[in-house]
Amino acid sequence: PFQAGQRLAGHRRLTPASPPARSQNYGSPHVDHSNPPPSTPDPIWVPAPREDEPLARSVFTPPNVPARRQDRAWVNLLLLLATIGSTTYFGSWHYQGFVTDFDGVVHSQVSLWHGLWYSATILGILGCHELGHYFACRYYRVDASLPYFLPAPLLTGTLGAFIRIRQPIPTKRMLFDIGVAGPIAGFVVAVPALFIGMSLSRVLPLPDEFVGYSLGEPLLFRLAAWLVWGDAPDGYSLNLHPMAFAAWFGLLATALNLFPIGQLDGGHISYATLGARSTLVTIGAAAVVMLLTFVSASWIAWAVLMAIMMFTMGPRHPRTLDHHIPLDRTRVWVAVGALVIFIVCFTPAPLDLTGPLVE
Repeated sequence: PFQAGQRLAGHRRLTPASPPARSQNYGSPHVDHSNPPPSTPDPIWVPAPREDEPLARSVFTPPNVPARRQDRAWVNLLLLLATIGSTTYFGSWHYQGFVTDFDGVVHSQVSLWHGLWYSATILGILGCHELGHYFACRYYRVDASLPYFLPAPLLTGTLGAFIRIRQPIPTKRMLFDIGVAGPIAGFVVAVPALFIGMSLSRVLPLPDEFVGYSLGEPLLFRLAAWLVWGDAPDGYSLNLHPMAFAAWFGLLATALNLFPIGQLDGGHISYATLGARSTLVTIGAAAVVMLLTFVSASWIAWAVLMAIMMFTMGPRHPRTLDHHIPLDRTRVWVAVGALVIFIVCFTPAPLDLTGPLVE
């Protein structure tokens, strides 16, 4: 995700470097410059030159443009290294769970390096997502930071990544392109990772006393599992390879970012496409997130974050300068594509505990 910056105050009018005066027929001493016609519009006036001076030119004072800030790259690097360490560590545990084949017995030796199956995949998906935003900002010369990765002592080893955009984005087209570039870039990496991870997974009989986590299956995940393995027999389950688990998490992160709420990618896309009507979409999406907490407890943390975002920033997206101009048809179709990506990556129950203890 990225934060689009502060609200725009509106257009800034250019001011001349010298007092207003009207000039006609430069260098002619026979023209009266003191009384311009009343019907003449109010342009930026420039003074007439004296006969002994070279021809004068208009001098404009441009609006104050903030200088591009220098990134403290060592902070980004330290966070990246820490996230590599945390995802590799938890990835080694995912690999150990994979080689136990549901029976709790490790059938092959597991080292920390096996965690790179998970770490490299998830960092590739998240990194490409954020670099999609970053390079779109560079293309439009919008001041943005390098990606910040967030390590975490959780099952996933990370809370994701983000970039900071340090100036307002002036137009809908720029806002849309920067917002949609991240989810598309991450999705392009997640899809092949999902199919490769599926091919490395195994379909095994599930023990009667098995206790573990049950992952919600997005539509794309189900399609990949069916194409690679077909229909699993009764009593069997798919033992996910860590690479497939990373791809699953990448799909979930893509869906979460595409929620049309506030400063999320989906919020930027919704505003650029729908304009003021996006406020109703934001309110509706926030209500859906609250209702999802009754479907799965795994939505509670996300619902709290959405509530904080709505409370601190409000449901209205900051206006662009061209807020009254509709988005072009090509980008509207890209927005439809982003909606399709959201649908195939979304699952109503991302993570639940399963087993006889739960039942």
